[in-house]
Parts: sequence; structure tokens; C-alpha cells
Amino acid sequence: MLPQGNRPTAMPMRQLLLLRHAKSSWDNKALSDQDRPLNPRGRRAAALIRRAMRDLGLAPDMVMLSTSRRTQETLAALEPWDDAPLIEPMAALYLATARQLLEALHQVPETVRSVMLIGHNPGMHDLAMQLTGARGTVTANATSDQAVERLAAGYPTGALTEFSIGGPWWQVGPGGGQLIRFLRPRDLPLDGPPEDADAVDD
Repeated sequence: MLPQGNRPTAMPMRQLLLLRHAKSSWDNKALSDQDRPLNPRGRRAAALIRRAMRDLGLAPDMVMLSTSRRTQETLAALEPWDDAPLIEPMAALYLATARQLLEALHQVPETVRSVMLIGHNPGMHDLAMQLTGARGTVTANATSDQAVERLAAGYPTGALTEFSIGGPWWQVGPGGGQLIRFLRPRDLPLDGPPEDADAVDD
């Protein structure tokens, strides 16, 4: 028998949250793409996601996000936190591809248990689909095939996915996540009628 101090220990499960920025405004044509703010619908959607995260106990230790105004304002709508996470704005995440998002995740310290990425489509959607793998692996907490089907259908503004990651951050890759849940603002309780999801605004 191995001495207690030398026994192998199970790799702790990690949590990855992928949040696409909330819906942004195109009203001011003079603004650059990076400077576009959230519109009123986007602010309402971000508030719904904040409420859902608090209800579900989703509290990242670290948030990495694009430097665009719409991602920064989406993050601001999630505040205040009970325990403030480390915030890392990264220019490399602006309109990042799935591969670039993975490269950012590979740099996360192994002491970090929960990470949130706030970014843009199509990278966020592509990464979420890659993590589920070809068979769309889900846990018992997800809505089974429906969760994968809804995710495959599109990743609207303000949508959030939660994954459980079994290995170290530097090894995260295709098929490396278990889908826990996929939340779209239109699926959450609203004061008024549900709004249509918009999967093309970015």
C-alpha cells in the first residue's frame, strides 16, 4: 500500500461557463464595432442571466473576456458578486475563434476551479459544440438530448453554457466537457412576453 502522502488523488472537477455578450446596439453608425454598447433588450437579458446564475450558485473564480464594450457591459450587468472573481480583459478574445478561446483556457492556472469566458460568436458557439463532442455528452442535470439540440441550433446573444471539465485546463479540448446546462434569456422568467432569440448579432 502506498504511504498516504503518495497515494494518487482524483483530479478535481472544474467548471467552465461560456457567456456570449448580450444584445448590442447598432444605433450609432459612427461607433467602431468594439465600441458598440448594449441596447435595452441586452441589458434586460443580462439581468436575467445574473439572476439565474445567483439562483444556481454559479460563481466563477476567474472571468476572462473580450475588450469590446458590449462584453464589458455584459460583465458589469452580472455585478456585484458575493465573492469578486479575478477579472482578465484580453484583447485576444475579441471575435476570437474556438481555437483562440481554447488557447486562452490552456493558460489558466490549475489552482482556478471555475472560469467564465465572455465573448463573441461564432467562436463561443463553435467552442461549446466542440466541448460536447460528437455524441453530445450531457450529465443527468441537463435536459438530455434537448440541451444538445438547442445548443446545436444556435447560440443567441446573452446565452450561457455550463460545462464540467474533468482534466487540467491545459488539456481542455474537443469532447473534453460535460454539458450541465444551456440557458438562453428567452427561456428564463420575464415580466413580459418571451422575446425571440437572435443568433446573428455580434
